[in-house]
Amino acid sequence: MQLTKHTDFAFRVLIYLASKPDEDLSQIQKIADDFAISRSHVMKVVQKLANHGFIASLRGQGGGLRLAKPATQINLREIVELMETTLNPVNCHQPSCLINTDCVLKTYLNQALEHYLAHLAQFYLSDLVTPEISQTLSLIKWR
Repeated sequence: MQLTKHTDFAFRVLIYLASKPDEDLSQIQKIADDFAISRSHVMKVVQKLANHGFIASLRGQGGGLRLAKPATQINLREIVELMETTLNPVNCHQPSCLINTDCVLKTYLNQALEHYLAHLAQFYLSDLVTPEISQTLSLIKWR
């Protein structure tokens, strides 16, 4: 299973914000530049994360982005389920599959998906912000 770029970018933004001190604010353009992602993609990701309470967006002069809650409370499964448009491992209806009613493949794939999501549920954003990641990000933050 490969996550969409939307989910990938969401994790990059969250890791970036989690690596900063709580009082520091980040700007969308800086994040976009540092990760070489288009500003519009970052804006869409940030908007969705903000609408669901993961990111706080402060407008105006001196505004910016920060985590809306501690990294220890942001579960990886929640982020994947929020950002992915579908988690169905197989589409048996488009085009309609001749063996759909008797096929057990979809059962196995759905079980594998549930194991995958259960595994992710054990981890939080704070688990992703290692000292090495923080060091790498601190090197680019001030250039």
